[in-house]
Amino acid sequence: MTTIRDIIGHLESIAPPYYQESYDNSGLVVGDPATAVSGVIICLDSTEEVVQEAIEKKCNLIIAHHPIIFGGLRKINGKDYVEKTIIKAIKHDIAIYAIHTNLDNVLENGVNQKISEKLGLQNCRILLPKTQTLVKLTSFVPNNARDKVLNAVCSAGAGQIGNYKNCSFYTTGTGSFTPTGNANPFLGEINKPEQVEESRIEVILPEYLSQAVLNALKEAHPYEEVAYYLQKLENTDTNIGSGIIGTLEHPVASDFFLEQIKEKLGVTCIRYTKLVKSSFCKVAVCGGSGSFLLKHAIAQGADIFISADFKYHDFFDANNKITIADVGHFESEQHTIQLLFDIINKKFSNFAVHLTQVITNPVKYL
Repeated sequence: MTTIRDIIGHLESIAPPYYQESYDNSGLVVGDPATAVSGVIICLDSTEEVVQEAIEKKCNLIIAHHPIIFGGLRKINGKDYVEKTIIKAIKHDIAIYAIHTNLDNVLENGVNQKISEKLGLQNCRILLPKTQTLVKLTSFVPNNARDKVLNAVCSAGAGQIGNYKNCSFYTTGTGSFTPTGNANPFLGEINKPEQVEESRIEVILPEYLSQAVLNALKEAHPYEEVAYYLQKLENTDTNIGSGIIGTLEHPVASDFFLEQIKEKLGVTCIRYTKLVKSSFCKVAVCGGSGSFLLKHAIAQGADIFISADFKYHDFFDANNKITIADVGHFESEQHTIQLLFDIINKKFSNFAVHLTQVITNPVKYL
């Protein structure tokens, strides 16, 4: 039996809630995580129509990219589409889970990686990496237990730097202590000073894994009382952040590449600025509202920046240094539905997973 909690655990191992933006509301919006899953509908937006689709297909879990609730609800009486959707979902015991900016902000299996794959980008990296998402763990361990402790903390998620795992540093020295009172020391005797050759070990880890790594440290460490400290780092995490920048295999004529964007992303129109180069090679992308990344795309030498929700005056900020291509908010993120479908289908096989057939884009084009 697969529960909603099982599915959430898998999704959040890929895109931890810790990485969502402060304004966001990712997570289980409606429902009991202990409920067994009968079927799943994947969508960009959870609406009344999607809830009805779930009812008809006998699915009791909707996984959406956008949260149906961003702010607090004082009353739920059906006065708008949000309340109507929530009422209908609760009435029919359908859970709604949202995985939004945390999925935007991860490189591997993230929203922007999916867009990059559709466009054929290579050598992709985060356009604006996040800072202060990493911490350094320092601890002290007897030399003969060093490898065991390092293996334990690395298995819990520490020591990953880019494409390198089990990264650590240690130096050796002399530790001193005196067991007192009701201590049950691994080494030494009560009220007698003790000295032991120890290793000072250091590893870097994502802050959200701190408790899991500390638990592993204490479980593997031979001492009754484990000395350690955590330090928050300013280092950027190259796998976490906003947008992606990559390169095309070969330069592509700029007007032809715009046609490729329409074809590969499945968009009907593009709002764009002057084609400042005859061909494009370096491409920056950001699903959803990405105008805040324009200056970073320019600074990193992108030829074109593909995103959505640019206001009229934002287009002037291209300043003949880059081409902006606004493909629309829904259009830029619509492939997230397939991304989530693939993630769920690859892991679970004992229930049906459906791509929504409801077009939830509120914007129509004439």
